[in-house]
Amino acid sequence: MSQLMLVVGEALLDTVHGAQGAVITEAPGGSPMNVAIGLGRLGHDVVLASRFGTDAGGRLIASHLEASAVRVIPAGAKLARTSRARAVVGEDGSAAYEFDLTWDLDAAMVPQGPLLHVHTGSIGATLQPGARAVLEVLRYHRERGASVSYDPNARPAIMGSPDDVRSQMESILALSDVVKASDEDIHWLYPTLTLPQVVAHWHSLGPDIVVITRGAEGVFASTRAHRITLPTRATRVVDTIGAGDSFMAGMLHALAEGGFLGGEARSARVALSEEQLTRVISSGLTCAAVTVSRAGANPPTLSELAKVG
Repeated sequence: MSQLMLVVGEALLDTVHGAQGAVITEAPGGSPMNVAIGLGRLGHDVVLASRFGTDAGGRLIASHLEASAVRVIPAGAKLARTSRARAVVGEDGSAAYEFDLTWDLDAAMVPQGPLLHVHTGSIGATLQPGARAVLEVLRYHRERGASVSYDPNARPAIMGSPDDVRSQMESILALSDVVKASDEDIHWLYPTLTLPQVVAHWHSLGPDIVVITRGAEGVFASTRAHRITLPTRATRVVDTIGAGDSFMAGMLHALAEGGFLGGEARSARVALSEEQLTRVISSGLTCAAVTVSRAGANPPTLSELAKVG
């Protein structure tokens, strides 16, 4: 079985501003790219299906990916201009975003070889015209034996209203084996439903594992047989940029190490014990704790994870 992972979605240049407006950092970002970086740093063979420019920002992204052993599809760095996001960090470390991006991925740009797993999420999964290609890629690889994970990572500033994207998101949920969302995503997407109602609804659509991150309150995780709640492991917070993406990478890492990824592993995923689920979520929490302890989306390497795990 192939061990190759594919991540599909946006890569862009993040400009981070402090509460008073001063530029703190300018660095590569984008939720799917951050997950790919996290997986690459944890030793996985990963390809990013994204689109960015040949400009200075694009060269910075390419260098960032190369440093974390993440390969990019051949059509990746072909745009004239790299997309950008502006993040403003509040006094509590939270970030608000504004976006200026192009997302024109075509399914023909994405490799068709055998894969262990495909991950997608955030803007790339909903912004047209590229979102149509994302759905096509997920269907293609799921039919050929890959497992699928999804992080809605809602960005209202560019996605519009919940009604504009809910059906798109649920189409991806129906193809997914693992889904991770924040409680903020849930409240935005389903304002009239409780968290347990949303979790039950998502299980009915397809995912075997549903995980809800709740900031300082920790994480709720659900399979069809088990429900667990674990506290955060963060002891120092510089900012929360990339925390959810780092959590996702850490969780996928633990699932891969345990033999729970890939279409053939579905029976094993369904049969996850409470202890196994706890180990998977703990891996995500540890990765997120490292990330929030330093500025920007800077997930841990495998050696760093071993030291704090």
